Amino acid sequence: MEHVRQKSWFGRNWLWVLPVGGCLGVILLFVFGIGAAIFGVSKIIKESAPYEYAVEAAKSNSDVQLALGEAIDTDGLFEGNITINNSTGEANLKIPIKGEKGKGTIVVLAEKDDEGWQYEKLYVLIKETQEKINLLEKSMEGD
Repeated sequence: MEHVRQKSWFGRNWLWVLPVGGCLGVILLFVFGIGAAIFGVSKIIKESAPYEYAVEAAKSNSDVQLALGEAIDTDGLFEGNITINNSTGEANLKIPIKGEKGKGTIVVLAEKDDEGWQYEKLYVLIKETQEKINLLEKSMEGD
């Protein structure tokens, strides 16, 4: 009796596997590449001096603790950008925060020079009441 050898699965399906697999591979590489870029930029900004200073200032401010609770943490994705060119730079950030009593947003506007970061605006905007809590030493009357 003659034994007929059947083609492998790939041998029977190669006409649709190659185009679909190739396109799917390119799409996955693109998605993972964009995700890695976003994660990398996000990590760099979160480790920047303005971001860290603003979050620490909000966590240690008694008025913010009273409004949001003592366990304050960041809440989701921030908005804004940081630009640094040699010894100069600019930061414009909105950092969402939350506590057990509510949510808010840290607003940061700063410029960097040879002496370090100078904060023009640094306050927490409480979501529920729209109250601005100043995190700078000076008055915010000019806002």
